[in-house]
Amino acid sequence: MNPSSAPAEITARLRDTAPSLVFASPQNASKLPPLSAPLVLVPDTFHLSPDQHHRFALFHALLDPAGADALAPPEVGQEDAAVVLYSSGTTGGSKGVVLTHRNLIAMVELFVRFEVSQYTRPACENIYLAALPMFHVYGLGLFAVGLLSLGSTVVVMKRFDVGEAVRAIDRYKVTHLPLVPPIVAALVRAKAPLQSLVQVSSGAAPINANLIHDFLTAFPHVDFIQGYGMTESTAVGTRGFNTCKHKKYASVGLLAPNMHAKIVHLESGSCLPPGSCGELWLDGPAIMKGYLNDGDGSFTRKDGWLRTGDIAYFDSDGYLFIVGRLKDTIKYKGFQIALADLEAVLIRHPEIVDVAVTSVRMVKFFFDSISCFDHDETRNSSSTPVCDEDEDAGEIPVAFVVRKSGSILSCTDVMEYVAKLVASYKRVRKVVFVEAIPKSAAGKILRILKDSLVDVSGFRSKL
Repeated sequence: MNPSSAPAEITARLRDTAPSLVFASPQNASKLPPLSAPLVLVPDTFHLSPDQHHRFALFHALLDPAGADALAPPEVGQEDAAVVLYSSGTTGGSKGVVLTHRNLIAMVELFVRFEVSQYTRPACENIYLAALPMFHVYGLGLFAVGLLSLGSTVVVMKRFDVGEAVRAIDRYKVTHLPLVPPIVAALVRAKAPLQSLVQVSSGAAPINANLIHDFLTAFPHVDFIQGYGMTESTAVGTRGFNTCKHKKYASVGLLAPNMHAKIVHLESGSCLPPGSCGELWLDGPAIMKGYLNDGDGSFTRKDGWLRTGDIAYFDSDGYLFIVGRLKDTIKYKGFQIALADLEAVLIRHPEIVDVAVTSVRMVKFFFDSISCFDHDETRNSSSTPVCDEDEDAGEIPVAFVVRKSGSILSCTDVMEYVAKLVASYKRVRKVVFVEAIPKSAAGKILRILKDSLVDVSGFRSKL
């Protein structure tokens, strides 16, 4: 569970899962509600002072081999639940994903061990920096399960700090660094040589082409790849693979062994050929058992295929490209707009450091309440006026923008910039300046907020 979870979220998870034991660090134990299950405090180190042993006695008793011998080994089958991970909830309420022992075995073989097998370097010589949270399937699959089966060395960071990461890479001669796009950006800004790095793999969230270019320029000696997977697919999906013939850095790679995929037309449900965009569906041994308590069962089809909700296409060489989210597209006057397309345009502006484009159903009082939070502009100049044409449009694109420090970029400037680069129906029609874009621990924009916004002040309070 994410240690930064609010007490109400923790209470809900405990109610859903009904655990027999609860493990927590001393600093997080205070967040727990009254428990019916025993609480096991987990120390940060095994080197405890004599006065600390009593506090962690239950934890050490569980590790005592003598006590383990007295217990009958449980019967565990491959289809039994092994872990419940909660999805990021970016398209709705957070859901418990039930993964089986079979799923974890598939993840080790088809994700971690398969990727390593593509290279001549022995896995036991690889040194990984664990800068990803292990409550996320990406970090769990690599650092808590997969890499241990290969004998690789893992250097664990308690939390990511770019300065500490650079020092750790240099000190331990880290060769492999799995990360998410915000960490890629931080490394580029750090301007450190990082000569020991052999491979950097980015996943969990989209990365824009400019950042990929900047990274390759800063670290030309590093093999940069992307990968694709979901909590629901136990992180298994595709992995990037660069060769002399193919270096497709913008692709999330080739399909993993024993996994099936198809691109499905959004309306007809028919399978599409290479080069055609549609919804990505996955099938294979890594697909989850289901959602805890059967939550949102419509996410999977009855024939076993996992509907990912991602818009994608395969090229003629079998490389997968993720275009956007099915839920992150809107229709304006019947025209479909991919919000990621507008974000890609906006992020290229030299005075914009981060952006999220969302949509709202046109409600006149909503727009009457929006202000721009611009120090130098009045409320009335914050955006284009609402007109009858917009009221009939349905959904419209709204950009939440983080400006560079000291920038005097106005809402009008932003909208005019976009209008020059996109079709008329794709124009951004509202702009709101904010201090930060809310994102999950994996770096994904928390688009769920868009559906709960009733005014901009409510949005700001959640940042």
